[in-house]
This record gives sequence, C-alpha cells and structure tokens, in this order.
Amino acid sequence: MSDPYPTEPRRRSAVERFFGGSPAGVILRLILVSLLVGFLMSVFGVRPQDVIDGAIELFHDAVRDGFGVFRDLGAYVITGAVLVVPIWLLIRLTRRS
Repeated sequence: MSDPYPTEPRRRSAVERFFGGSPAGVILRLILVSLLVGFLMSVFGVRPQDVIDGAIELFHDAVRDGFGVFRDLGAYVITGAVLVVPIWLLIRLTRRS
C-alpha cells in the first residue's frame, strides 16, 4: 500500500546551506564557543596577537627542532581556539553545495 501523503525532503535555502544549518542556531553556537574560548584565553592571559606570534614561533621552532616542539601541544590547542570562527567562515565560503 502506498503512502497517501508522500513527504519530500525539505530543500534547504542558500542561507541554510551556507551556514550549514539554521542561521540562528549556528550563530548561537558560534557565540557560545567564542565566549568559552575568549574566557579561557583571558584566564590564561592570552591575547589574539599572542596567538599569531605563537603560530609564527611554532613554525620556526618546528623547522629548527624537527617538530619536537609539539610536546607542548595542549597550550597550542587552547590558543588556537581563537581561530574557530574565521576558519569556519573560510570553509563555508569555499565549500560548494
């Protein structure tokens, strides 16, 4: 017996495809993640410029030490969290749906 009310999957709008979901939901999640990352950075005394300087220093140290610098990976993970929104935006801009 066939279904009298066939349901088609709802087509996502261009805005939803760009954001990867409901714009309000994505923006709310980004705000919450940014708040958490900002709080953690302030607790540890990290400024955005410190992250940029740290990334440059990481590159130089990795080349000089043969990637031995990764023993302090935890600190780099926390400071790298400041890049969550820009990286997400670049991925969303470059992904074709």
